[in-house]
Amino acid sequence: MSDIRVLIVDDEVDFLETIVKRLQDRGFIAKGAENGEQALDYLQHNTVDTVILDVKMPGMDGLQVLQTIKLRWPLVEVIMLTGHASVESGIQGMQLGAFDYVMKPARLDDLLQKIRQAVERKKLQEEKIHRAQNQ
Repeated sequence: MSDIRVLIVDDEVDFLETIVKRLQDRGFIAKGAENGEQALDYLQHNTVDTVILDVKMPGMDGLQVLQTIKLRWPLVEVIMLTGHASVESGIQGMQLGAFDYVMKPARLDDLLQKIRQAVERKKLQEEKIHRAQNQ
């Protein structure tokens, strides 16, 4: 499990710190970013398997960050975090390339399952590319 690298992006600092710690306690390499700009800067310099991305943030919102991630790092899987009032944003995120979305407050077991599924999909995509390059 320790090889799974997760970036959590949320402007609610207490929530962010809690999720990062809980993922680290379960063996993930988890880092946090408080806004879209920090997230994109982190991705520019670090390898990540999955991004957990809040939809509603000041400055760049989650959908804008998602579009940039998919443009620059298309194999990075993104799981959107959405509140009840923004379910349609989670669905819109999936239309823009997000792997899935989770309602806030997210149950940790649900989030862990989505992370594992997203990482599996990323690995399958990487294997397809590798096979295609070696033919």
